Amino acid sequence: MRPVSDTWKRTVTSSHQTAARARLVTPGQTGTNPGPLDSEGKPKFLLALESGDVEFDPTAEVRANADCVVTAAWPASASAELNTYGAMELFLEKGIVYGDGATEWVSLGYYRLDELDQPDAPNGPIAIQAPDRMQQIIDERLPFPRQYDAAATIRAVVEDLVQEVYPSAVVVIEGFDPDVAIGVSQIVEQDRYGFLIEIAKARGCTMYFDYDGSFVMRPVPELGGEPVAYLTDGRDGVLVKVSRKLSRRGAYNGFVATGEQSGDLPPVRQLVVDDDPSSPTVWGGTFGRVPKFFSSSFITTDEQAYTAAAAMRTRETGVPYTVRFGKVPNPALEPLDPVGIRYSERGMEFHVLDKLSIPLAADGVMTGSTRAKTRTV
Repeated sequence: MRPVSDTWKRTVTSSHQTAARARLVTPGQTGTNPGPLDSEGKPKFLLALESGDVEFDPTAEVRANADCVVTAAWPASASAELNTYGAMELFLEKGIVYGDGATEWVSLGYYRLDELDQPDAPNGPIAIQAPDRMQQIIDERLPFPRQYDAAATIRAVVEDLVQEVYPSAVVVIEGFDPDVAIGVSQIVEQDRYGFLIEIAKARGCTMYFDYDGSFVMRPVPELGGEPVAYLTDGRDGVLVKVSRKLSRRGAYNGFVATGEQSGDLPPVRQLVVDDDPSSPTVWGGTFGRVPKFFSSSFITTDEQAYTAAAAMRTRETGVPYTVRFGKVPNPALEPLDPVGIRYSERGMEFHVLDKLSIPLAADGVMTGSTRAKTRTV
């Protein structure tokens, strides 16, 4: 969950006024109030935002995608602020307007201006499609192979590949020591993103650009974390609509990570399973034994293989039970946040947020889906 004040946490669960803001900013910045700013410290290039939403999907290569409609002048030249040539980025925020007129803003992130569409030219509104910064990492493939020797550290490799695209990017690596050597010589043929995501998965991490513009490799959140929010229906609840689905399609209960080993030794391999006897998908139970596999040349020890397999279990194990919801927006929520869901006729269910859609319109409903971790029937 993005950092917010206690006032926000109290207000978001009751009737309140929301606001959204879109501005053009100089590319490559980090933080939650990027420039340029005017002499009063206010955004210089605000866009008149009419509608839109931001879609978050933690399983996608590009974690966040924005679609919005603004009232603005069509770019008269390639040097205009609003263009698709990379001179500016789109920065989006959602906020709560308090009774005293003050607004607390939450950043929804930085986005590349990919497509401008004006169906009603020359004076009609402009529709913008904008993926987050990861799209540029994906697009900037290497024109020539690049080799990293065995002594190069993970931090050095990651920073080299990321900061070549975003020279001022802040790189945040958590959950393991990034200053250890990669251990074996590695060659990146073309796929910059593919090489980076393999490093992340081998270390049990997710990889994305965060709300403040930083590039993050971070461990998958542990199962059973304390809920950061409770979604309830009824008189004092925030749930507007709920639908449910049970499906075992794409569900696994065992996870195998394999790697390389030096010399003539066999490759390292670790199996991590759903071993909770109360789980309906427990390994060897009525669900069966359904493994998923991952292999990486960055996995060279049994410990690394276990970490990678355990992260897969955390990310994908769970009752194959999905809740799709519409709720009063809380834009501070993020994918993989643990939440409690309670319907008026049931007990509390503990879920992990999966896909989220945050509306930019004031009267929009936040929608999303979850995966169940524990279910109270």
